Parts: sequence; structure tokens; C-alpha cells
Amino acid sequence: MNIGIISNLDKDKDQLITRQVINWLEARNVQVYFDERISAELAVVKDNYCNEHIFKHSDIIIVLGGDGTLLNVARQASCNGVPLFGINMGHLGFLTETEVDDMYASLEKLITGDYSIEKRMMLEAFIRNDDEPTKDFIALNDIVVAKGNFSRLITYSIFINDNFVDVYSGDGIIVSSPTGSTAYSLSAGGPIVAPDVEVLLITPVCPHTLHSRSILVSNKDLVKIELGCNSKTDIILTVDGQTGIKINPGDVVTVKQSIYYAHLIKLNNRSFFDVLRAKMSERRDNNK
Repeated sequence: MNIGIISNLDKDKDQLITRQVINWLEARNVQVYFDERISAELAVVKDNYCNEHIFKHSDIIIVLGGDGTLLNVARQASCNGVPLFGINMGHLGFLTETEVDDMYASLEKLITGDYSIEKRMMLEAFIRNDDEPTKDFIALNDIVVAKGNFSRLITYSIFINDNFVDVYSGDGIIVSSPTGSTAYSLSAGGPIVAPDVEVLLITPVCPHTLHSRSILVSNKDLVKIELGCNSKTDIILTVDGQTGIKINPGDVVTVKQSIYYAHLIKLNNRSFFDVLRAKMSERRDNNK
């Protein structure tokens, strides 16, 4: 078995957990791949320890970090279809599957094949304007169009399959997958959607009208966002809250379901609703 390791070394500052996982796997004759940063931190130099080999040759990739780390890896791994297994080193996450305290028992299940794989739909976004070639992006959680640092509103029109929906003014718009329904979209008042329900969620951010609400459309639909030409503030497109690019008034952003899926390994010891209940409880406790 070939297993790749991608670790958030900002969370594992002394590389203790990363070393433990690598040593545990190698002691069981697992071929381990890790990226160049881990190689440098652990002072291990081998020709096959590089990013390219991780995504092309791993049967499984173990992601050490939080949901943000797993989101980043999911975008990189999507075109290869390699399953991801998240070990959480942050707060309770929706995407990571196990905690560090349960790491060895979980790894034992992993190498014996005692798991299932859950497919999560991803999004693809295109930016079109008159000056540059079309740019495209892949996301697992969401594509967000939002105003920059100034307090001015942005104006945009929404189309579904070229059918005009409405003109909105506000701080922005979120187009999310079901996986992303528990992220920024939820904070903006959007609904929670089970991850196996393949739809697109459209949620306005702080709309300037009281009647603006989230819209759910089919995963076969195209969502088009046309930015008003008269907007006088910076506008940013973000991908999973991690990659950002400045866009301009008059640009058109189209979002649809990607042909790629994220493949998340599940050990079947907790359901989506178990995680949801725990996460909501955590948020309530933090707000007390």
C-alpha cells in the first residue's frame, strides 16, 4: 500500500505527530510519500518524496491538520481521485474524520481496509471579461464574490441557466456545495444540506433587501453572476476562503458542478448529523 502524508506544519510545529504517523506506517511496511516541506523539516531526502508522486501514486492521502488543510488538499487531489483521510489537529471539523487521540486505532482500520469512501461534489467557477482569457477554479466548499475592504455595497445580477433571477445589492454572494452549506453559507443564513444531496446553494451576503433569501438549484444548473458596471469598490472572488483574486465591475462569474469529486474516507463511527450536532453545541458553548 502507498500512503501519502500532507501535514499542516504550522499546527504540528515540532513535527511530532507527523513523525509518529510516518514511523507507524513504515513499521508496517507501508510505502510513505510526503511533500518537500515535510522532507526538509524531517531532514529526509529521497527522490520520490515530492508533491507529484503524492497525488499520482498514493492509494490514500492522510491529511494532518484541520478542515482548511483538507480543503486545500482536496482541490489538488480531485483530478486524481485519490481518497483523503483527515486527522484533526484543530477544532472539531466537519471534514476531518478522526482526532489525534484516536489516531492509531484509526490508522489500523485504514491499513486493513475497514472504511468506506464518501463522494462529495465539487464546484467549478469561470471568470469571463473582455480583457483576459477565461480563468477557472475548483472548490469543495464554496465560490464567493464579495466586496473588498471598503463599506460600499456591490450590485450584481443572478441568472440560472441564462434565466434572469433578480438584481441584488449587498456585501456579496455565496455559491456553495452541500459540503459548504455548513461553512460561510451557514453563517450568512443559508440552509444546512446533507452532503449526499447534490445541489447548488445560492446565498446572498448581507443583502440590502429584506426579501432576499437563499436559493437551492439542481446540480445540473449553471449559476451566472454578472457584476454591475457601476460598482465603486474592490470586488474579490474567493475559492474555499483560501484562494482570492480581484475581479472587476462588468465581469461575469459562472459556477457549476465540477466533473471532479472529493473522496473522503469514513470509518463509520459517526454520521454527518453526529458531527453537526457536536459542532452546533460547540458554537453555542463558545457564544456563552
